[in-house]
Amino acid sequence: MINVLLVDDQTLVRHGINSLLGLADSVEVVAQASDGLKAIECLQAKKSLEDKLAQVDVVLMDIRMPNLDGIQTLIRLNELGSKIPVIMLTTFDDHESVIKAIQAGAKGYLLKDVSLETLVEAIETVHAGKTLIQPAITERLIQGLQGIKGDFEASEMPEPLSTRETEILRLMAAGCSNREMAESLFKSEGTIKNQVSSILSKLGVRDRTRAVLKAIELGII
Repeated sequence: MINVLLVDDQTLVRHGINSLLGLADSVEVVAQASDGLKAIECLQAKKSLEDKLAQVDVVLMDIRMPNLDGIQTLIRLNELGSKIPVIMLTTFDDHESVIKAIQAGAKGYLLKDVSLETLVEAIETVHAGKTLIQPAITERLIQGLQGIKGDFEASEMPEPLSTRETEILRLMAAGCSNREMAESLFKSEGTIKNQVSSILSKLGVRDRTRAVLKAIELGII
């Protein structure tokens, strides 16, 4: 059984998702919170291994909430050392919020009108250590690229990335800093910085956010 913490400021939405997941055999909502602050309180409240709150496997969280939104909550959880995978829920055509969630380390991204099958699949996927982006959200991210221009000259088909550069790009999408990437890949920060610059140049973009968006558009990640 996968234990889920459900976080959404809209009571009816929380109750609806809770009722929906109640139909699944592999998932159980063990706690609910109305905003990010309460979600963090839930996760920190009790440390007993006998308490289900100490055994949350996946956080299912709205991106936009009062007090502390989903992205800021995820950043705070990362600072606290949480390793619990987070799936972001959204109803908005806001590609910038979604890409910020990607950079903050969210492992899943879904629209709130998903089917039970898709929702359960996403929870099982991130629980297994993988990432899931709903195709509808990917399409919106790509559409959002139309208004973004890079600072470098690049053709429609940029110079291919090396295997290592693609690996670094995936780590960038996960929100890793240069130091974290250096530690993960056993390289110096200087080497990582140079490779990041090479990635930006090849993709014809000016920053990491646009690099991730461009990579999604090209199907690199």
